[in-house]
Parts: sequence; structure tokens; C-alpha cells
Amino acid sequence: MAVIVARGLGYQHATRTSPAFEGIDLTVERGERILISGDSGSGKSTLLSVIAGLASDNEDGHLTGAVSVNGTVGMVMQDPEAQTILSRVRDDVAFGAENIAVPAGEIWPRVRWALNAVGLDVPLDRNTAHLSGGQKQRLALAGVLAMGADIIVLDEPTANLDPRGRDEIIRAVDKVCADTGATLIVVEHRPAQWARVVETYYRLDGAGLREIPAHQLPVLPQLPPSRPAAPGDAVAVRADRLRTRFGPAHTVEIPQGRSTVITGENGSGKTTLALALAGLTAPVAGRVTYCEDIARGLKKPPHTWSSKHLASRVGYVFQEPEHQFVTSTVREEMALTGAPAERVGDLLERLRLDHLVAANPFTLSGGEKRRLSVATALVNAPRLVFLDEPTFGQDDTTFTELVGLIRELTVRGVTVVSITHDEAFMASLGDHVVRVGGGAP
Repeated sequence: MAVIVARGLGYQHATRTSPAFEGIDLTVERGERILISGDSGSGKSTLLSVIAGLASDNEDGHLTGAVSVNGTVGMVMQDPEAQTILSRVRDDVAFGAENIAVPAGEIWPRVRWALNAVGLDVPLDRNTAHLSGGQKQRLALAGVLAMGADIIVLDEPTANLDPRGRDEIIRAVDKVCADTGATLIVVEHRPAQWARVVETYYRLDGAGLREIPAHQLPVLPQLPPSRPAAPGDAVAVRADRLRTRFGPAHTVEIPQGRSTVITGENGSGKTTLALALAGLTAPVAGRVTYCEDIARGLKKPPHTWSSKHLASRVGYVFQEPEHQFVTSTVREEMALTGAPAERVGDLLERLRLDHLVAANPFTLSGGEKRRLSVATALVNAPRLVFLDEPTFGQDDTTFTELVGLIRELTVRGVTVVSITHDEAFMASLGDHVVRVGGGAP
């Protein structure tokens, strides 16, 4: 029995001149498991939103063709921040079940089971604002599982997870679908990770949605290897017994003109450490110092510098791109840097954003938002740049381009620090690796 049937389906956002996708024909049978891949910005997330009933024919966009959905849809969106609703973990997981009138006596056993299934081992009353990005992804999936959805729709559900967490989520989804017979639709740029779970693969592009055989799945191109830092390298950033609000004290040296990777399990305090190293938050204890090439005469700790002084010396790309967009078009966002027009144009073309210069940054796809946030940091890069999950939501082409752009910065003597779980990124840009262990309290 088909649970999803689409015929000639298309959708165009109200703020765009061309459709996100069009002419899609798709039939999904009950209990079927499918995976959809495609270039960043090809309309994958929009298609999932239409299936989930989150994008319809109204003032936000125009729907063409027809789609019917027979069942309860539970969706984990690309940005888990947008799906976190309530302030306590237990309430947030229970929210969906409560809204579809699951009997009260069943809700809390479901909440505990769902949290265990996704491996989110935190107190039930933990404030959701204190969860890491990867933990929020698990939280969103737990909410979908607690609903007992007939159709589970996942938009890059493992993108911000550490390798162990990624494998746990994939196993949990597999088990839930096996136990309940739920239908599964996954959007992923790395489909090979789901090979033991999904049955059918599709690719969405300008030609529409088409089924592809497993042997035609995209494979990440071979990237140049990292350039390991040597013991005698100059130090760009030094942290002495630095203590943040998460985890133990850190003594860290970031080599100058190299690409450093900060990695570790979700919730271990990677972002918190990076924010302190970048001078954006005050440490609880300890001290951060920069080399003269970065400090340029400033002697006080970086977190005491004025915004003007800090911004001219340090660039930072946040985990949630929307946190740093301040204008109404992509063109204006890039112009804020004051960089030469030639450099702006080159970056937009290389990152496949040149056709979106008039678009509002907040209407871009998740991958496009990430590329724009990285572009604004790289276009007029200071001598020190921090990137939090810079390759989230990227297809193989833009992933490779971003890796190349970051390497170009280090060749020019810029020091780059990236937070990532991506093994391919680490293999190519892990000149120096800082591993953050333990979990958040």
C-alpha cells in the first residue's frame, strides 16, 4: 500500500524567481526505506517539508502538481535548533506525542525509550539551551520516535554527530523501522553510511527525481593529505590552563599558519573552547594569548578587546549560520566585509552562490547558508579564523571547494581552527588536532 504518492509535484518559494523543484513523480510504499541525495540547494529539504505538510500552497510559496500522504509524519529538520521548542529535555521529547493525543500513561515511557534509543544520556530536566548542536539533533529524533510516527522523515540527521553518535543514530533508526514497520525517507550527502538501512536510492537535481543504483552513489573525491605541524612551528594562539564552563582545564597551542582541527564527542565542550580561544567569551580561569602577528600591539586578553579590534583580527563562523546574518540579500551580506568586488565575485562563483545574490540569506537552503557564512569569513579573512562545522550540508563538490579554500588561507599564512567530526575533512586539513574529551556536566 502506497503511503506517499506525488505526481508532477513542484514547489516555488514566494521570494524566488525559479522553483525549488518541479515535475517530481514518486511513490513510496508502506514500510519502504528510501534515501535522497543531490547537490546542495537542489530542493531536497523543501521536498521533505512538502511531504511533512510544512510547505504548502500559501503566501510562502506555490505548490504545483499533487501529493497525498497516508500516515503520521515525524520529521527531523536540517536545523535542529529550529525544532527545539521547550526548555526541558523531557518536555521537548513529549511535545509531539502530546499533540497527537497519545494516552498520558504511554507518553513518559515513550520519552525514556526514545532518549535511550538515540543515545542522549542527559538528565530529563536538562535545559535544552545547554545542549550542543549534535545533542539537539538527537533530541529532535527522540521527539519523532516518541510520537510513534508512521512515516519518519530525516533531513541530514547525522551531519553534526561524532562518529560513534552517527552510528548509534543509524542503528536506532534501523531498529525503530524494523520494530514498527515505519516508512523511512532520509536526505543525506553521504549515502554510503546508510547502506545497511535503506533499500532504494534517489537523486534530486534539475532534471527531477530519479532512482539510481547503489553502485552509482556519489563517492567523495580524493583530497590532498594534511600537512602535519612540526614541533618547531611558531604558535599563533596559546591557552594556559584555560577553563570554560564545560570540562577540565585546557593547555593548548595552535600552530601559526596551519589548519587545526578541534574534535571530540558531542557535548564535550568543543564550541565553548573555540569561543574562548576566539575571544568571544570570557574564560572561567586561565589565559589566552595571541602572537604579535595577530595581536598587533594589543596586550590585554582577547575577550577584553573592543568589537572593532577583535573583528579586525579574528574571524568566526558559528554553528548556526543565521546567527551572523544581518542584511536582506546575499550581495549585501558579502559587501559588509569591504572586500574587493573581484574577490567577492570569485568566492560566490566558486561556492555556487552567484545565482543567489539577490536572495534573502534566511531563505537559502541549509548548505547554502553554511557556504555564505563561511564565504563572509573568508572573503576578507583576518590572520586567525575559527569555523564551527564548516562543511555541514555540503555535497561533494562544495565540500571539496571549501577544503581547497581553507587550504589556500593557510598557504597565505592565515591560522585556521575548525570544529568538525568529518573524517575526510580531518584527513585533509588536520595539520594539528586538538581532541576534547569527556561530556558536558
